[in-house]
Amino acid sequence: MRLAVIPARGGSKRIPRKNIRSFAGKPMIAWPIEAALQSCCFDQVIVSTDDAEIADIARASGAKVPFMRPETLSDDHTGTTPVIRNAIEWFVAQGIVPEQVCCIYATAPFVRPEDIRKGLEVLNSEGCEFAFSVTSYAFPIQRALRLTEQGRVEMFQPEHFNTRSQDLEEAYHDAGQFYWGQSSAWLTGKPIFSPSAAPVILPRYRVQDIDTPEDWERAEWMFRAMRETGE
Repeated sequence: MRLAVIPARGGSKRIPRKNIRSFAGKPMIAWPIEAALQSCCFDQVIVSTDDAEIADIARASGAKVPFMRPETLSDDHTGTTPVIRNAIEWFVAQGIVPEQVCCIYATAPFVRPEDIRKGLEVLNSEGCEFAFSVTSYAFPIQRALRLTEQGRVEMFQPEHFNTRSQDLEEAYHDAGQFYWGQSSAWLTGKPIFSPSAAPVILPRYRVQDIDTPEDWERAEWMFRAMRETGE
């Protein structure tokens, strides 16, 4: 069995009710649910939530909500892995054993069915524990700056002040969209960011964190632009 789990707790602080706020004409969570369903990778697409309104909107968008997430896994400090483990354990208790599980974030409107399929392909072909979306940094991280207590600037790696950008190693970051994993890896709490994982590289223009109102506005502009250009 292949399972998609979309975590969506109700206590978003920086953007209240972010998971179900309207984004480009639909509740935010509807976009990743649709992508998961259209990928045809899963036997079930479920939402793990502690919130009745989110559960109702998730069901209306085509996902299942077979259980409500316990309060102990719904605070600001609970990580993704315990939430996915909880979902797997619930299915195991019903006599259904997921073999591969994909966590898809509720606030990932840019996630695409073909990228989810690519993630499954990578997971299977590479023989890894995890496969997840990444994208490259737009600027060399070796030349990043910090602000000092005196309000001045200094380089994190001053030895690269004169190094040409093209001579620096390219760096990547988590795209925050999906995380395919073997069920056993989720259950044992193996770290995702490790040699046990393989990347699914996405173009930068299809990646946007949405943590602030400014992020939200930028994301909607990007989303509309891609739809208008057929990208």
